[in-house]
Amino acid sequence: MSEPVTRTWTVAGMTCHHCVASVTEEVSELPGVRSVDVLLDGGRLTVESAAPLAEDDVRRAVEEAGYQLA
Repeated sequence: MSEPVTRTWTVAGMTCHHCVASVTEEVSELPGVRSVDVLLDGGRLTVESAAPLAEDDVRRAVEEAGYQLA
């Protein structure tokens, strides 16, 4: 079994815990994602996955939730 890959992005536009939940839900649905941690303060999105995720896929998931990668 390969080591998980962890990557962090910044999400712009989140203002409440509902925002955090929306981003978490959308990103969690990406194939291979093992865990998602979203912090409202600073807009940090940390994703652990089985293999590296394409940034465009993460960007689309964040945009589907209504926000933007910074």
